Amino acid sequence: MSILIQKPGILTTIQDLGRHGFRRFGINPGGVMDPAAARMVNALLGNNERDAVLEMHFPAPQIIFEKGAVAAIGGADFLPHLDGEPLQLWQEFRAKPGSMLTFAGKGSGNRAYLAIKGGLEIDQWLGSSSTNLIAGRGGFSGRRLEAKDRVDLRASALENLDSTGTRLSPWIIPPYSSTPTVRVIPGAEFQSLSDRSLEIFLSRQFEISGKSDRMGFRLIGEAVELSDRAEMISSAVSFGTIQALPDNQLIILMADHQTTGGYPRLAHVISRDLPLIGQLGPGDKVAFQLVTLDKAEKLYLEFERNLKFLGAGSKFESAPN
Repeated sequence: MSILIQKPGILTTIQDLGRHGFRRFGINPGGVMDPAAARMVNALLGNNERDAVLEMHFPAPQIIFEKGAVAAIGGADFLPHLDGEPLQLWQEFRAKPGSMLTFAGKGSGNRAYLAIKGGLEIDQWLGSSSTNLIAGRGGFSGRRLEAKDRVDLRASALENLDSTGTRLSPWIIPPYSSTPTVRVIPGAEFQSLSDRSLEIFLSRQFEISGKSDRMGFRLIGEAVELSDRAEMISSAVSFGTIQALPDNQLIILMADHQTTGGYPRLAHVISRDLPLIGQLGPGDKVAFQLVTLDKAEKLYLEFERNLKFLGAGSKFESAPN
């Protein structure tokens, strides 16, 4: 009743949509780096969107299905194969007992998500199955998956092994790119940007530094200076907050960000574009486009509506005749 990690990937963890409601205790939400991908592969399978998934980086793991299961992979394209046959992203597939899932190469993106129809049997910590690597809690014993680990499947994953091969329509999949332009809204200290720095911020590309991780993506680019850099009291920050560091370089806070920060908050990546950031890696580049809060809210509601339709359609497809 499990999947076996035959060979570990460079960083494979159990994640879900995060651990919310505990920032006042200094516990960050964590969760997947690409929330849209995790939600969509779960919705495709008729799962609850908050169900746990495997978040994989490349080199990715080799996985053996010890029991038959229906699954789907989304996010980055690591050229997945099942028993040597290529798999399509964003499409249901059925694995037989003993089937092996492998990944042949890094096609695009940096984080792939494996969801199992019916879900994974993972204990929760503070209401979430996400792995907090710093605290060593949640997920699979609070750590990355290693060789010979077995991740149990829920009983419901073994009850319905019918697969229609349902596939997502391309229009709902985020426009992933290694050089995206992401939309942002102004942050609390946005007005502190000098005229020259405002022009740089909105017209240049910034490279993702190799000194980036799940806590934050450090950016390399032209200096972004503030006209007023008064000492700040630490204030609340969130996934997608863009801060100006003391060396006038930028950082985008990611899923494992701290709960507060003392650096100026220049802008926030809108929720609709967090998936584009979540698929970047060292050497990729990003540019920023300023939008209004009203625009950001409309884009958010549009995606939520589309995802609701997807979930309803998937459950209809999987319903018994």
